Amino acid sequence: MTAALRIADYDPDWPRQAAAAIDALRSGAPGLFPEIEHIGSTSVPGLAAKPVIDLMAAVRDRSHTPAHDAPLAGLGFRPHVNGMTDRLLYVRAPDGVRTHILHVVTRDSRPGRNQRLLRDHLRTHPQDAARYGELKRAIVASGTAPGAYARAKTALVQELTDRARAERGLPPEPVWEKE
Repeated sequence: MTAALRIADYDPDWPRQAAAAIDALRSGAPGLFPEIEHIGSTSVPGLAAKPVIDLMAAVRDRSHTPAHDAPLAGLGFRPHVNGMTDRLLYVRAPDGVRTHILHVVTRDSRPGRNQRLLRDHLRTHPQDAARYGELKRAIVASGTAPGAYARAKTALVQELTDRARAERGLPPEPVWEKE
């Protein structure tokens, strides 16, 4: 059975939860993640979101990460495959409830990652953050299935990400990342 989608009002505890997970990852897998940060909707103050903390960790070489699966599992992060080929994903889901997603990317790709650029854009453009929050609520209210949720918000995410990339002098890049 698939859990129903839920959009929550912004929780000011989300940054603390992200910081705690980052500290645990740095302690539990020393040296693996030279850079790790809070991304996604829970990292944007005031933005409604699925109550799932997204983290992005940058590594020199993703091929070394699976050797750390045991320590990551000890922290509750288990490998997850969802069709994205440009990163490794680990999900923390105590009692079957997803609470964290860890996106492992290369250090070279990190600066131009769409998730980071969108986060920064939404932090500085509250009107766009409000549009995004309203869309997410409408998608869930319409009864959209969990598997279709990401696709349903792609057009707005693409628009906002294109704007964020243009503000930095970067060319547009597709936001849909699954095969």
